[in-house]
Amino acid sequence: MAPHEKSGSGTVLIHRYLSGHIAGLWDGDVTDMTLSALDLARRIEDGSLTPAGAVALCAEAIASREADLGAFAALDVGKAHAQAERDAAALAALPLRGLPVGIKDIMDTSDFPTEYNSPVYRRHRPVADAAVVMMVRRTGGIVLGKTVTTEFAYMQPAHTRNPHNRDHAPGGSSSGSAAAVGAGMLPVALGTQTGGSTIRPAAFCGIAGFKPSYRIVPTVGVKCFSWSLDTVGLFAAGVRDVAFAAAAITGRDLRVDRTVPSVPRVALVRTHAWDQADPEMKGAIESTARLAAAAGATVTEFDRLPFLEDADGAHGTINRYEGYRALAFEYDHHREALGPAVRSLLDEAAETTADDYDAARRTAKRARRAFADFMAGADVILTPSAPGAAPRGFASTGLPAFNRMWTLLGAPCINVPGLQDAAGMPLGVQIIGRFGRDHAALDAAAFIERAVTRR
Repeated sequence: MAPHEKSGSGTVLIHRYLSGHIAGLWDGDVTDMTLSALDLARRIEDGSLTPAGAVALCAEAIASREADLGAFAALDVGKAHAQAERDAAALAALPLRGLPVGIKDIMDTSDFPTEYNSPVYRRHRPVADAAVVMMVRRTGGIVLGKTVTTEFAYMQPAHTRNPHNRDHAPGGSSSGSAAAVGAGMLPVALGTQTGGSTIRPAAFCGIAGFKPSYRIVPTVGVKCFSWSLDTVGLFAAGVRDVAFAAAAITGRDLRVDRTVPSVPRVALVRTHAWDQADPEMKGAIESTARLAAAAGATVTEFDRLPFLEDADGAHGTINRYEGYRALAFEYDHHREALGPAVRSLLDEAAETTADDYDAARRTAKRARRAFADFMAGADVILTPSAPGAAPRGFASTGLPAFNRMWTLLGAPCINVPGLQDAAGMPLGVQIIGRFGRDHAALDAAAFIERAVTRR
């Protein structure tokens, strides 16, 4: 894959071939090996592939890569293949066409353990599926396995490795889902986001991540951390793939592959966290803005928006207050079994008062109003998905500085893949849309992806 542009900061824009095949030889440094959900679904529709064949593609990649990456908490390829063969005709007629799907291990599943990556829940087996898991099954998805999460979907790193370089983190908390899709072991996976747990790992693993508007996807049966923030997200190879999967699962008009993307009005926002972005991430954003403008988009730049800083602060207070109550049983009865990151947060959260919480909720309400007013002049916002590429080592899941505020605002967020830094690691740019305008946000993200990868 030849570079198409190199910015002054060393950011390289790379053409990603989302072909539906596992590209390249696996050596731990493969730059593109994803399975396109949209391409697989089309092949099942036209009869050139069966659901069992799609499972077999995943099985091949899992056999080659799972031992090195550790993306799965539980896996049953044999059962998935048997279901794909037995129910082939029925599955192929449903929206997901029998595609294999990974489920983050904080979502209840009746046929797999659900352990939340916590010793407190070893061998825990729910009696029912989470609502979103049933949505996957009802629309023709085959649950291939459970993907690794950080403990209770907080920031304690798990054992999963980055598919582009095993010496780097995959991000979190949806570590396994992002790594599995990035490695071509799954075409679709579910995750969640309370701070930045869908967008950041998608960026680190070089794939599309979609955090829908708050409450579009039910969280019933998903282990709660913050009932005001928790949002189910999706991972797939590219923007059109993740939009296809989201449309299939939710029954909403979210597909963006049937028409040429509309030309958006883009606000490039350098938030109060801008200085936390490294030079290559800043270069990636500026290069993306130039490419979008060259493709016809109107790009307007903003250096600081005070309401976003207010939203960022309110997020922390709400997250602590609700987390302390959502995990009350685990904290009161199993505190010493908790990992240091969760235990430290809950120790601190015990001091957050109801007055603090109510003040933060009022701040959040004002910020949402200010955000709605701001978005009257733009279709989407362009901003970093993370401070830079995936960190080397496994001491951190990465910083959510470019994610928390958007999660609090409830806005749809998409990580757009297609860029790499000078070392060959993925860089992600983030598109944020108006609340409830998820199709428009995905359409703009498809426009941006096209501008970046076709340069």
